[in-house]
Amino acid sequence: MSLSASTFSFTALLILLLLPKSYSSKTIESNSSLPQVDVDLLEFPLNLEYLEAEFFLYGAYGYGLNKIAPNLTKGGPTPIGAKRGKMDNFIRDVIKQFALQEVGHLRAIQSTVKGFPRPLLNLSAESFAKVVDSAFEKQLVPSFDPYSSGVNFLLASYLIPYVGLTGYVGASPKLQDPKSKRLVAGLLGVESGQDAVIRALLYEHAHKKVKPYGITVAEFTNRFSQLRNKLGNAGVKDEGLVVVESEGAEGLITGNVLVGDKYSVAFDRTPEEILRIVYGSGDEHKPGGFYPKGADGHIAKSHLPKA
Repeated sequence: MSLSASTFSFTALLILLLLPKSYSSKTIESNSSLPQVDVDLLEFPLNLEYLEAEFFLYGAYGYGLNKIAPNLTKGGPTPIGAKRGKMDNFIRDVIKQFALQEVGHLRAIQSTVKGFPRPLLNLSAESFAKVVDSAFEKQLVPSFDPYSSGVNFLLASYLIPYVGLTGYVGASPKLQDPKSKRLVAGLLGVESGQDAVIRALLYEHAHKKVKPYGITVAEFTNRFSQLRNKLGNAGVKDEGLVVVESEGAEGLITGNVLVGDKYSVAFDRTPEEILRIVYGSGDEHKPGGFYPKGADGHIAKSHLPKA
């Protein structure tokens, strides 16, 4: 072997040795080096990331992970009832961006921990209509359809990223490894950004009435937030777009384009609280809602009835 060749080989070997594990071709194997608590807390949000990815992909494109990135599904079942939404070009462009960001989130998590197959998701109009009816404590006529207009799709989107971001806030102090903390911080940054965009787009029309219900956009968001507080059963961790002045930032404003506590710090939720909300049952032991057969991963499965 020539000197130049041996020098090249040594340099290449040195680069490989110095590369962070998170960028090696065997990243998934690196989860064995993470504390089990980190693995569990990193896997749990996959449930929400699958939900967001599929809802945004179908809403914007009319198809989901099966076409965009089938390997990320790990063979999990195709979502129920998801379809392309009716929306203007601007909203569709925003939702396309969200959709592809969620694909990236799935890649990031699955490249850090093993993960699990996409759980069965019910993204049908009927599934969303049940949530909306529960929020208003009556059946809306006609039934709410998230795919029928841009406003409806944004209102349905209001239901999703915020739950995930509160979960990341809750998980953050429990993580032990710096790699886990960095990943969750990065995911939280984008999830909170998505929620902010959705809320800002809706806030612009807060006092407009949603056809044909004669109910304002703000009232829809207030009802959704109240329902999530009720289902989560852990106090107030959710607020709509318009609040009484005493509940606004510094107790001085009614507009509430971003959610926070009395210090304008983001609320946190535990995995159990999140399951109560996304199941629609108020009980982490009773699957339903968007997850007919329950969520996956060690934390979620620990609450499901044993087979």
